[in-house]
Amino acid sequence: MAVTSYGVNDPLAVKVWSKRLSIEVLKNTWASRFMGTSSANVIQIKDELQKGSGDKITYGLRMQLTGTGVLGDGTLEGNEESLTTYSDAVILNQLRHAVRSAGRMSQQRVPFSIRDEALSGLRDWWADRLDFAFFNQVCGYTPQTQTQWTGLQAPIYPDNNHYLNALSATSTQDESITSAFTFVLPLIDRAVERARTLAPAIRPVKVDGKDFWVAFLHPYQVTDLRTNTATGQWLDIQKAAMTGGEIEDNPIFDGALGVYNGAILHSDYRVPQGVTSTAQTTPVTSVRRAVLCGAQAAMLAYGRDNGPERYTWVEELFDYENELGVSAGLIFGLKKTNFNAQDFATIVMSSWAAAH
Repeated sequence: MAVTSYGVNDPLAVKVWSKRLSIEVLKNTWASRFMGTSSANVIQIKDELQKGSGDKITYGLRMQLTGTGVLGDGTLEGNEESLTTYSDAVILNQLRHAVRSAGRMSQQRVPFSIRDEALSGLRDWWADRLDFAFFNQVCGYTPQTQTQWTGLQAPIYPDNNHYLNALSATSTQDESITSAFTFVLPLIDRAVERARTLAPAIRPVKVDGKDFWVAFLHPYQVTDLRTNTATGQWLDIQKAAMTGGEIEDNPIFDGALGVYNGAILHSDYRVPQGVTSTAQTTPVTSVRRAVLCGAQAAMLAYGRDNGPERYTWVEELFDYENELGVSAGLIFGLKKTNFNAQDFATIVMSSWAAAH
């Protein structure tokens, strides 16, 4: 009987398993619903190096013109305005992980395939790394110094214009927040107000012509919202009037808690802890850093022959072909956008947050 078999590292097998891993990672990556190549996405994918060489992608920002112009037959020459531009860059590096079987006898003892379990394990590992990288970046969680958890580059602490907390309108210190200052809806109001009035303003995401920002809260902060019985808080608003095709069909609404003042509220346990404002290297464990994001809050870049739909999949046999090893790698970089030492499309919203 003739059979068709693809051995370890057969080119066709590698492509099949790489594609399977890519599909599974995208399906399980929480942040994937906010990704896209357009500048209208919360996470914009930069693909300039997917077919070329280099380890850095630089992108620019042109500020709006502010001159008054010239009326009538007034002289325009000599009254021109120069363009003001700033740049930011995302660094690419390679990240890999692997699993290895103990040998054929170990495989004999279990009813599942080591190869399949390697796929599942690496899928979950990659999805978790990308989600943690997104939150550590947009929330400016600088105590995390292992770049494997931060998109392969150091996070940037939020500047004062892009930081708010539940303590007061002027405080810029997570360490000053006490248990009396949990997450409340006015904190979102203040963030939306600032997003609209900053220069440059934080551009919202468009959904069928409607403007939305996206807010990410830790589950502790969500519980504080839901259990707040004060007037004008969660119990007094319509929690989630999310009916209609444009909302149900759009991924940024998938799993949302509700919509408040133009902000789509999401909850995720990876929203990081607070950070001391002095050294910016010590966590404030009693605080969580919720964040309001607009379009282009983060940039995600991929290297040559890599991308959201292609990881590097390698299988090798060791010890006289007794042990199977499987690795999955990706050349990428993920970074919060920051121009001229100012965050571009994120506002951190810190509050006291503890388990209930």
